[in-house]
Order: sequence, then structure tokens, then C-alpha cells
Amino acid sequence: MRRVSAWKNWDDSSPGDFTWGISLEGFPQVIMWKGSKEFYHGGHWSGLGFSGALELKANPVFEFKFVSNEDEVYYTYSLRNESLVSRIVMNQTISTRQRYIWIEKAQSWRLYASVPRDNCDFYNLCGSNGNRVIGNNLMVENNEENVKEDLELPLVDLAAIVKATDGFSINNKLGEGGFGAVYMGTLDDGHEIAVKRLSQSSGQGFNEFKNEVILIAKLQNRNLVKFLGRCIEGEEKMVIYEYMPNKSLEFFIFDHAKGNVLDWPKRFNIICGIARGLLYLHQDSRTFWGDQIEGNTRRVVGTYGYMASEYAIYGLFSVKSDVFSFGVLMLEIVSGKKNRGFSHSNNGINLIGQGWRFWRESRPLDLIDSCMENSSVLLEALCCIHIGLLCVQQNPEDRPSMSTVVVMLSSESALPQPKEPPFFLKNDKFCLEADSSTKHKFSSTNDISVTMLEPR
Repeated sequence: MRRVSAWKNWDDSSPGDFTWGISLEGFPQVIMWKGSKEFYHGGHWSGLGFSGALELKANPVFEFKFVSNEDEVYYTYSLRNESLVSRIVMNQTISTRQRYIWIEKAQSWRLYASVPRDNCDFYNLCGSNGNRVIGNNLMVENNEENVKEDLELPLVDLAAIVKATDGFSINNKLGEGGFGAVYMGTLDDGHEIAVKRLSQSSGQGFNEFKNEVILIAKLQNRNLVKFLGRCIEGEEKMVIYEYMPNKSLEFFIFDHAKGNVLDWPKRFNIICGIARGLLYLHQDSRTFWGDQIEGNTRRVVGTYGYMASEYAIYGLFSVKSDVFSFGVLMLEIVSGKKNRGFSHSNNGINLIGQGWRFWRESRPLDLIDSCMENSSVLLEALCCIHIGLLCVQQNPEDRPSMSTVVVMLSSESALPQPKEPPFFLKNDKFCLEADSSTKHKFSSTNDISVTMLEPR
């Protein structure tokens, strides 16, 4: 019997004790050995693939063939797309068999599949009465509800995602945040998808990722992007969403030329939709359970510029952390400027700081995007600036709840005055006075000049 063998180490190419081949005891099956000890079982041939090895089943990238007769037993694989290049690596150091695909545009090898995938793949580790949830590092007891919950989550093959996104081509990249990059793709059935590919540097482990996916799969709201499935293979962890063809909000509001496409009614509807989506997450979806006020985490993951100070500095997260992020987003939509990376040329403060300075100097209209020079929108826009500053308060207790924000956006009741927000440089010398050529000049439909509109 012949086996594929790893090198002893990087400097010694002689055969090591980590091998891969077909066992002829009983029904033929693929097995990985460490020395003479069986290390991993790939299962028996089922007609489509090996029963215990998800990566050795029919898929859009590879086609497998199994031959068993009196003279020989073997299996082969071929690439459905002959332009692709693939290789298998037996890694003695980490005791893993890895399959890579060459991505021409990226000029790099991309990990397609890896076995064993986790500790429960190790032969006989779970014991004769142990149950395993595929992809989970934990051995679990017989709990039909938990197993059913996991198996009901749609699973998408990595090969299908690689093909759909053209190998995660930069041309398919929609954006990137603290958790990783998002790509658009088209499946073989023509369905357009958005793939959130978790960055390996995010520090999110499998159990955290699984909990996130289980939670997202239960959320159904018209203001939330629809969840379609997930992919967990090798080191890859991805979430698949419905693709939104009208591009991202960022594509429009931070580009002066494209900003005119989103007039104020559309921007205000977007703000209200986001507010209702967050309210659903906070109250109706039970994302936060019972009387839970806040949680503590040692791993802070998110996009800088949108994270509340208590979360970014101390790892304290609550519904009020979401309120802070919403406040930043609201100020960005109104101003057409991005908080992250924005700084005033004269003093270096960010968008929040500039909004606060304009507010304190009784000229909040200067924050409004110049493409909205129509006095009919100013009252609503000014109200949004007011609410946005309330949402980005330093102390979480000073920020309104999302239910209060929704009420504020839909009523004309008096609002409390905001306090000084965090995250901007305090310098007694800086000044934000703009010259007359840069100040906004608005007029009403009755040609009556508007010098100042008082916020509610």
C-alpha cells in the first residue's frame, strides 16, 4: 500500500511519519496516520465522495473518481476548470493536509480545504457515545435542539464562494471594516450575494463566529440585510448575505459628485430605517437578553471612528454603544463627511468635534452637506444634527435609547441640550471661523433670508 507522506521537516525531505492513504481493512476508506496510529478518518466512498470528508465531495472546483477492483484501489481528482492550478500539502509541523488553489489575479495560493478541521476530527477523540457538531471545537452531549439549531443554518461550499467572487478579486470588493472585507459574487444559479470574509487578524474564534451566525440567522426585519448562509472551511469563516445592488451608503454620501443622487428625503428615510433596524435588534429580536445592561469583552473588534469610548478603551459594550455608532453615522449622512480620517485643516479635530464646535458657536447649519442648499430640508437636518450629538455623548447614560431616538425623529417635541462629546482634540488656540466664501447661504421658497434656525 502506497501513501502520501510529509517531509520530516522543512530541511529534511525524507519521508516523515505523517501519512495519507487508503486503508483496505473492511470497506476502503481514506485515513491519515501519525506513525502507525490512525489520526484521521475520511470515511468510506459513498458514490459522490468520502462520507467523513466534506472537502472530498462533488463540488464546482473538483471532480473525484474512485476505483476499486481485484488489482487496485485508488481515487483521483481532476479540476473542472483546467485553467485552475491546485496543490496538496502534507504539513508535518501542524499535522494537517491542506489543499490550495492558485489565484492568478492575487498571485498567491489560497487555502481551499484543510483536514483535520478541528479537534473533533481526530479519530476516536470524542469516544463511542460522543456527538459532534460539524466545525465545532467542542464535544457535546446528545442535545437534539442544539444539533438541530446548527444543522438548520444554510451551508455554502468554499469552492462555490471562491468561484462566485472570482477568487476574492479586488474588483469584487465592496468594502472593509474591523471584522474583515466584504465581496460581491454571483452563484452558478445567478443569485447575487455579498460575502463577509472574516479577517484572521480580527481575533474572533470559531465559537464566537458560530454564535454570531446563529444570532444573525434568526433576525428578520425589512431594515436588515437578509442572511443567506455561512461557510466554515479550513481557516476561512464567512457569512453570506443578500446583495444590495444599489451600492453602499458610503459610495454616495462621501463623494460630492455622487452626493446629489441622495437628496434629503432619501437621506432622512435612510436614517429612520437604520434607527428602526437598531430598535428591532435592541428590543424585538432579543439580541440583548432580559435586563442585561452591558457586557464585558477582552477582545475589541469594530471599525474605528464608530466605536464608543467605553467599548474601545475598556471593552464595555451595551445598547448605548450602538447608539453612539448610530450618532456618528447620522452626522456623516447629514454632513457628507466621514468621521474616520476626517480632520479640519486648521485644527485637526474630527467630524464629531467639528459638529460640536459649530453647535456651541450657534452655527450648526455649517455642518450640513453643501449639496442640500434648500431651506425646506433645514429643520429636519438640524434636528438630526441635534439628535446625532445627543447620541455621541461621552457617558452612555447621557445617550438616548433607540426607542427614544425613533420618537425624536418622528415628533417635534423639545430635545435636551447635548453635552461635549468625546474624541476630539482640545486646543484653546484653534478656531473654526470660515470666510464668507465658504459659508452656506440658504433661502426659502418665499425669498426670505434665513440667518439661523433654532433646534428643537
